[in-house]
Amino acid sequence: MDLIMSEPMEYYDDEDFSTSDVENVEEELYETHKFTVDANQSLIRIDRFLLTKLPKISRSKLQEAIAEEYVFVNDKPVKASYRVKPGDVITVSRPEPPCVLEIIPEDIPLDIIYEDHEIVVINKPAGLVVHPGYGNWTGTLVNALAFRYGSLPTAHNGEDKPGLVHRIDKDTSGLLVVAKTTWAMAHLAKQFFEHSIERTYYALVWGELKEPKGTIRGNIGRSASDRRMRQVYDEDSNVGKPAVTHYEVIQSYRYVSLVKCKLETGRTHQIRVHFRHIGHPLFNDSLYGGDIILCGERFSKYKAFVENCFEIMPRQALHAKSLGFVHPTTQQWMQFECDLPEDFRKVLECWENYVKYN
Repeated sequence: MDLIMSEPMEYYDDEDFSTSDVENVEEELYETHKFTVDANQSLIRIDRFLLTKLPKISRSKLQEAIAEEYVFVNDKPVKASYRVKPGDVITVSRPEPPCVLEIIPEDIPLDIIYEDHEIVVINKPAGLVVHPGYGNWTGTLVNALAFRYGSLPTAHNGEDKPGLVHRIDKDTSGLLVVAKTTWAMAHLAKQFFEHSIERTYYALVWGELKEPKGTIRGNIGRSASDRRMRQVYDEDSNVGKPAVTHYEVIQSYRYVSLVKCKLETGRTHQIRVHFRHIGHPLFNDSLYGGDIILCGERFSKYKAFVENCFEIMPRQALHAKSLGFVHPTTQQWMQFECDLPEDFRKVLECWENYVKYN
């Protein structure tokens, strides 16, 4: 199998800049800058235009910032090839500077589902951050991997993500595969890049969906109003990256629904963003508006019931339930599944009893 890739790896839709050259970080890039293009400005590429406005920053760093959607024109992210026009309002902003990072091995328990000399499949609990980043420099899955395995191969953008070919959000639970060798890293990366990895998630969403099965499509990119969030853009636009989520309703609980989601792509917050886009935010998803009562009765009893569910499951109701891929060396298809965690099961039981007796 040819594992040489000539395009950027889409499989790892990461939010962080490279930290491989942190000794030469240009701090000016991590401030907020806003420019209005002069009426007499010629039509030039935005990266070249910004070089004249931010001379301390290299062109490669600017292109990296544009690719990571930290550069907006008229409140929309653009590509490096975009040509600025008179009157354009350009914003360059990154929430925080990178950190000089040393991976500190930490003895953090891991729920290992499967392991051999090439890979390890882990059932990640909610609350565990996958890799170090702003506000979470220690106590992550990567710190645990460093303690258990020592050195692991890296891909994408450097030393802070050894073994990782994909990730799941901090407050999402479920399955994640880690590469233990360079060969496994390349082989799995290619499968993610080609979207041949099979991934299913269980999500509890607000409301009852009109159709028992469906597909949600729409480009996903950074939100212009909140840098922590993503939003859906039109498929025909040049904004964001294409994203496809297939879903099937497993059980309706009158005010919420349990759905099985199959990812065709793997964008940051994809399921959370897509379901919010169609009017069904994930239950207790504070970032995307699911942590308030969106459906149901106005009675105080119902309000108390929902708030109790929020306390039982103080996170978005999302679990990576199954994961399938071709093993890097045996070439055999491997399929893994894990049960819903206790908090998810308890909330489902609560909803089942509520609609049964009310």
